[in-house]
Amino acid sequence: MVAIIWGTAFVAQGIAGQYKVAYLFNGVSFMLASIILIPFIPKETRRTKISKAQWKWMILAGLILFMATALQQVGLLYTKVANASFLTSLYAVFTPFMLWIGFRERPHWMDLIAVTLASAGAFLLSTAGSYKLYPGDSLEIIGSLFWALHFVVLGKFASKFESVSFAAGHFFISGFINFSIGLFVEDISILATLPLLAAILYRATLSIGIGYTLQVWGQKHTPPTDAALILSLEGVFAVIAAWLLLDQTLLSIQVIGCILIFMAVVFSQFKEWTSGKISHDHLVEGR
Repeated sequence: MVAIIWGTAFVAQGIAGQYKVAYLFNGVSFMLASIILIPFIPKETRRTKISKAQWKWMILAGLILFMATALQQVGLLYTKVANASFLTSLYAVFTPFMLWIGFRERPHWMDLIAVTLASAGAFLLSTAGSYKLYPGDSLEIIGSLFWALHFVVLGKFASKFESVSFAAGHFFISGFINFSIGLFVEDISILATLPLLAAILYRATLSIGIGYTLQVWGQKHTPPTDAALILSLEGVFAVIAAWLLLDQTLLSIQVIGCILIFMAVVFSQFKEWTSGKISHDHLVEGR
């Protein structure tokens, strides 16, 4: 579900790229999503004070999310959507190695095969086998590192807190920083443009409000590497959305890319069966 929502959201982000706006687009989208989520925070959570531990990890997750979204959206101003889609999907590659370096969790050999398949599939899907470098590509690569770090933080620490309140809190932090920067470097009057307003509303409600919140909840039950691989399907749904909604051509080599990504996701799930047990090592006690 999250992969489908994120995939179709690339259309909205492409609209923001056409208007040359990044920080204000991110800022308003994330702060609006945070406000939308408030009524859905459980009553018992609203009645209690947020713990210092939750504040700590919400702030850290918000800062990481700000870096990831800012680099991705600014990068889109200087590169093609296809390049951005492929390079962003590299979070599936970086996530298992961050876990290895930071938590001494050696990647399962089946994860390494799945990551390789997903990367090859993302390349074929996004570039149709032909890649041209653009100035924004370096920003997208750095951004994918922060996306991977976001997966790790949500999987290791955010999983110990109530999902909706954590999601709303770190959305607002990310949005506030984006918006504050946008006030100085972008023209706020452009937000009155109807297509951009529609893109913001779509992204705030679906991509962020539903998609990212489901990610926070889902990573309570899914290891970061598996989550990254599953969500790499967003590239598949982005291409399908462009094909259906924007009448873009879907080449046979891109179909092969879709198949490789799907195979990677399925393959990554077999490691639990081969070991005969389901691992819960991705959880770390909140602190």
